[in-house]
Amino acid sequence: MSDSYVAALLVERDGYVLRGLSGRVAEVDAELARFGVRAGVVGSREAAVDAPEVEQAVEAAPVKRTRRG
Repeated sequence: MSDSYVAALLVERDGYVLRGLSGRVAEVDAELARFGVRAGVVGSREAAVDAPEVEQAVEAAPVKRTRRG
């Protein structure tokens, strides 16, 4: 495996941390350990990343129909 695989695992781990999926974080940490990477030290952005903004849906305005005739 390559450095890009480890980088992808770190990004994946960060997403799990943001979502609070500690079980998946542990699984990714175990995979990273196979490559000698300690995720708690390298690549972890747990404290540095703010929660993403969530878009809110807005109701569409009613459609005005003209009378033909």
